[in-house]
Amino acid sequence: MFKKILIANRGEIACRVIRTAKELGIQTVAVYSEADAEAQHVKQADEAICIGRAPASESYLQIERIIEAALLTGAEAVHPGYGFLSENDDFALACQQNGIEFIGPPVEAIRAMGLKATSKALMEKAGVPLTPGYHGKNQEPNFLKQQADAIGYPVLIKASAGGGGKGMRLVERSEDFLSSLTSCKSEARSSFGNEDVLIERYVTRPRHIEVQVFGDKHGNYVHLFERDCSVQRRHQKVLEEAPAPLMPEEKLEAMRQAAIDAARAVNYVGAGTVEFIVEQDGTAYFMEMNTRLQVEHPVTEMITGQDLVEWQLRVAYGEPLPKAQADLSIQGHALEARIYAEDPDNGFLPSIGKIHFLQYPQQNAHVRVDSGIIQGDSISSFYDPMIAKLIVWGKTRQDALRQMQHALQNFYIQGVGNNVAFLHRLVGTGSFSQPNLDTGLIERENIQLFSSKPEIKPSLLAQAAVLHLLQQTLKHSLPHDPWQQPNFWRLNQQAKTHVQLRHQQEIYDIELAILKQGYLVKVHNQDFKISGELTASNTAHLQIDNHQHKLCFVKCDSSLVLFEQAQPYEFEIIDPYAHVEGEAEEAGNLKAPMPGIITQVLVEQFAQVKKDEPLMTLEAMKIEYTIRAPQDGIINNLFFQSGDQVAAGDELLDFCIEAEASA
Repeated sequence: MFKKILIANRGEIACRVIRTAKELGIQTVAVYSEADAEAQHVKQADEAICIGRAPASESYLQIERIIEAALLTGAEAVHPGYGFLSENDDFALACQQNGIEFIGPPVEAIRAMGLKATSKALMEKAGVPLTPGYHGKNQEPNFLKQQADAIGYPVLIKASAGGGGKGMRLVERSEDFLSSLTSCKSEARSSFGNEDVLIERYVTRPRHIEVQVFGDKHGNYVHLFERDCSVQRRHQKVLEEAPAPLMPEEKLEAMRQAAIDAARAVNYVGAGTVEFIVEQDGTAYFMEMNTRLQVEHPVTEMITGQDLVEWQLRVAYGEPLPKAQADLSIQGHALEARIYAEDPDNGFLPSIGKIHFLQYPQQNAHVRVDSGIIQGDSISSFYDPMIAKLIVWGKTRQDALRQMQHALQNFYIQGVGNNVAFLHRLVGTGSFSQPNLDTGLIERENIQLFSSKPEIKPSLLAQAAVLHLLQQTLKHSLPHDPWQQPNFWRLNQQAKTHVQLRHQQEIYDIELAILKQGYLVKVHNQDFKISGELTASNTAHLQIDNHQHKLCFVKCDSSLVLFEQAQPYEFEIIDPYAHVEGEAEEAGNLKAPMPGIITQVLVEQFAQVKKDEPLMTLEAMKIEYTIRAPQDGIINNLFFQSGDQVAAGDELLDFCIEAEASA
């Protein structure tokens, strides 16, 4: 076995590889950018080498620097993880030329599967079923339109070199084809440097199912069953599960065999995933092959009991596959939820900043958390905003669903926006729990997922007020003061007091009366008797009337966050003695909502603009955000130009409302 490997990645997947390497007694080398100097994968590795500045293009995508780091440290092999250079044939070739084992497929296999059109031609030759469409080299617009007309609408135009949901256009009418083609080719050229497209019949209500395959250097191939990845937003996966529910067994067997045929067709070695678009009746069509380990590989590990990273290392070293097909079986059901720093209610816009509080659910044989983030770490604008992956297992799908809901209720994050509450709602939808799966599930459940705002219960307000008082008492008490213990019994306090809390612009006045044991709290003419104790710095065991339960909370300066049913509730504590200062900022100063790079400046100084007119575009973590005029007005000054890096809160321009300008 290898003595030392280098991991050409960061974050969660780097930590994941390090964990298995340590179990096998393999030394690890991490590479990192200047922004990741204090990252967890750097701290967990045996050695670490800085390879450049924060942008991935200047660090994690620098092939020469990574090769130099491997040679310098004596690493015998490189694990590419997923993303970055994991499917880059030039990187695999560079490893090969420098006598370093690439823990992945051969260069030729990466190249063969790298372009959608090329891979589909190969699969067609191998007898793997394809979506009806055109995958040829003729890119003349009128010819492509003829092909689309023959296929029948709706059709999907897809960039041959595309990925990540970019370079795709749905066309529902023949008369719209040419304009959609022009737009798609332009995006493909800009994003991938290749404007070639393919055309496929659009499958209505498709499922996205993928098969995990493995090959070794001795010509052996197995599949480790399938994963359903239908639940997506912006063509990016949100929930994954294994095995795929409600699929006819004969259809699954056909997919599994097709996946092995696909791997054998390109002499594949290592871990690979063959992805299929699946009709509601289970008919499957080859979509693409990902020549790497997938983000969602843990659900396969949970149902098979196999460590896929260990398999990768053994196969790369030249060992045969650890198990034959007959030795592999499905045990139970597994789900994975991707925990992101993002705002689901605002188009899943990334949330940047420091994580002030982070508490994972308790891990056991049924619950697993894969992460490269701990409390105190920051989410950067330079990389993917994933905080963790939450993976659960149950004997049945219903058992796994119950585990997932419970785990999400005990997953606490404060400091950055996140999707934990959204995921909890998503898992509870009828479409997912039934299940009724397709890639449009999130849009179909829009009302339940986005339109319903969580209700502020009077009991929650009562708890928030009591916790605030308790925190204040403990803050001003002496160490080991017998009269100031965290059990809600108080001496020499006022018999009655008031606490004011603000939540989403509404102010609540809460009255509290001191009892021998606890408080009598009045909220909206409702009375609550509350007692209990603090069991940890962020946990309280409370008795409300005759109901006992555990509550997680975070206290920050002038705010208090309570977590209930996966939903965070933030309350601002109003100081009645504080002088109200002018907090309103000049309406004309527009600030960056997140760190990023200015990609376009669409106006000039002194330009007159209309309300909602685009002024600038800002890009961070593959997401483009448009800065728009809040009112009709004039641009007094521009503080940045295209290509400039900005921080969250930076003033981008000086904007004067039209009425003020004419005054």
